[in-house]
Amino acid sequence: MAKVQVRASRTAGGATARGLQEPGRIKLVLHTRKACALVRGRRGDSEQGKAPITGLLLFAATVGRIWHAAAADDPYADWWLVEIEHQMETAREEIEAYRKQVAERLRQAPLVDLEAAVAAEPAEIELRFGTPYGFMASYLLVDYDGLVREVMTARHVAVLDREAAERLIHEGGRAVRRAFHSAEGYRYLALTRDDVRQGTAKARKARELMGELPRQVLEGKVRARHAPVRRARPAPEAAAAEGGGEPQAAGGGGAA
Repeated sequence: MAKVQVRASRTAGGATARGLQEPGRIKLVLHTRKACALVRGRRGDSEQGKAPITGLLLFAATVGRIWHAAAADDPYADWWLVEIEHQMETAREEIEAYRKQVAERLRQAPLVDLEAAVAAEPAEIELRFGTPYGFMASYLLVDYDGLVREVMTARHVAVLDREAAERLIHEGGRAVRRAFHSAEGYRYLALTRDDVRQGTAKARKARELMGELPRQVLEGKVRARHAPVRRARPAPEAAAAEGGGEPQAAGGGGAA
């Protein structure tokens, strides 16, 4: 089955260290090509009319920069994290609803002990994230992988026709892509809440680029559930991207 394995950060001696700022590694085990394709996403190609697709790696790097800016008291970064969480939760609920539809159809099949298809050699991808949002995105991708497997199984045993199966896979993928794309559009300007309150040039530029900031976000009354603790002073630069790194596929050739 599709799964996520989280490994604790460890000291050189092998004991789990306390108080570490760096989370453990995460290993994705994916069984479908549809889910694997959303790890890296794709570049746009204007000549072929293909729009870019934000994958897990780019999402994690982008949200990492937003996270650091939010910790440095950038209210626009806080606003973006609120929207990212909303889109992630919406996508999770959509995929869960699709999986329930498929599960109900499979329950109606006159078969015993029917299980979702698995790849003979699933892709195993090791990653490391510096914020909770990389992990949340990974969980969402695993849910989508499960949906695709279940739809393929339902199609194979004739409880879903081809059109219905393709629609569910497409809609689930679109939900994931929409969630990953929600990190786009943020612009780092070394902005703080004081800038917005004082109406500085940076604040005017931020409003021009990113829109009018909601007052409740500016006042700190609305923050994302997984937003970072704000530091007393802003970091010199929010360009330290989340440590997504390059995936190391231990068995990527067998994804269905």
